[in-house]
Amino acid sequence: MKILITGASGFMGSQLMKRLHERGNDVSGVTSTICDLTEQNAVYTKLSTEGDYDIIYHLAAWTRAGDFCLTHQGEQWLINQKINTNILSWWKEFQPQAKMICMGTSCSYDPTMALKETNYMKGVPIESLFSYAMTKRMLYAGLISLNKQYGLKYMYFVPSTLYGPTYHKDGRQMHFIFDLARKIVRGKMYDEKVVLWGNGHQKREIIHIDDFITAMTALSSRENDIINIGAGEEHSIRQFAQIICDKVGYDFDKIQFDKTKYVGAKSKCLNVSKMRNLLPGMITVPLEKGIGKMVDWVSVQEVNEVK
Repeated sequence: MKILITGASGFMGSQLMKRLHERGNDVSGVTSTICDLTEQNAVYTKLSTEGDYDIIYHLAAWTRAGDFCLTHQGEQWLINQKINTNILSWWKEFQPQAKMICMGTSCSYDPTMALKETNYMKGVPIESLFSYAMTKRMLYAGLISLNKQYGLKYMYFVPSTLYGPTYHKDGRQMHFIFDLARKIVRGKMYDEKVVLWGNGHQKREIIHIDDFITAMTALSSRENDIINIGAGEEHSIRQFAQIICDKVGYDFDKIQFDKTKYVGAKSKCLNVSKMRNLLPGMITVPLEKGIGKMVDWVSVQEVNEVK
C-alpha cells in the first residue's frame, strides 16, 4: 500500500512508519520541516507530488504535555484548526480515493460521563484542556461531514497515553509516565530530589506503543467509525512511581508530592469494550515489563546526556 503519515517525527508517527515499512508498504512521512501544515498553499503543493495514496494517517497536532494547554488556548485553537482544515480540504480535493485515519484525544470526553465512543461529542471537556479537546472534536465532525456529502472513507481512533522506549525528547515537558521515569531515574543516579505533581492519587491509563499500533492497524480496515484504544484499566501516579522505584532501586518514601501543581483530570480511563469485541484475544505487553523496558531506555538516555 502507498501510505502518507503527517506528524511522522513524533513518538507515534516514527514508530508507525517503522512498523508499516517492515510490512512492505510504501510509506512517506511529513514533518513540520518538510511542510507547514498551517499554510494551505504549502499543503496543496508539497503533499501532492507523490501520486495517489491508499491510506493517510493524520497524526500531526500542535500541543504539548503538562500545563501547556493552560496558557496556549487561543494558539491551540487557531493552529490546530488550520492544520486539520487544510489536511481535510487537501484530502477532499486531491486524495478522495484514500482512507483518512485520524487521531482523537481522551481529553475530548466530558469527565462526568463514561469515556465511551457514543459520548465523544457529548458534554463539555475539562476546562484546562478545552481548546485542544474541541479542535479534536471538530476534526471528527469534519470526517463525518465529508463522508456524508462526498462519500470519503475515514477511521477515527482515540488513544490513551502512549508509552514505550524511543520517546522523542526535545526539551519540552514530557507526558506523565516519561516524566515520572526520568525524575526517579535521575533521583537514583544523581541523588536529585524527586518531586511529583499533585498528591499522587490522580489516576491514568497507559498503553504500550506497540500494542496501540497493533490494534490501530488491525482495525484500520473498518470504515467510518470511532474506536477507543487503551488498556481499559487505570493506576494512580503513586502506583506507577512504585513500579519505577522497584525497577531502579529508588526509595519510594523519598518522593515528594507538590499538591500546588497542575494535575489535570483526577481520573481518565477509556471504555475499550468495543476494541476488545473487535479484537478478541489480543495479547498486550504486561505493565511491569513495558515500564521496565521504558525505564531501561530512559536510563541510557540520562547516561548519554552526562557523557
